[in-house]
Amino acid sequence: MTKPYQISKHLVWEAYQRVKANKGAAGVDGESLQAFEAKLKDNLYKIWNRLSSGSYFPPPVKGVSIPKKSGGVRMLGIPTVADRIAQSVVKMVLEPILEPVFHEDSYG
Repeated sequence: MTKPYQISKHLVWEAYQRVKANKGAAGVDGESLQAFEAKLKDNLYKIWNRLSSGSYFPPPVKGVSIPKKSGGVRMLGIPTVADRIAQSVVKMVLEPILEPVFHEDSYG
């Protein structure tokens, strides 16, 4: 079966490796990196299949209040492990294409 988007399984594996190296907390689904790894092959396949078929929809992001030095709080969004991997895949595909287009003084 041909997929509309050419995303290799190796790219999803590489994105997983980057997310694993970064560690991070569980998202709104409560699934830790260790729990994700319990069904690693199935979970990575789901991400690849949904991204390459164009049917990936990100889950909600967990909101966490972080205190500011100046007082008050700011909200920090924590995506699920699977969504962090999916975001990494998209970044790895788009960044080499879009980065040369941005002005050298553009940051973000």
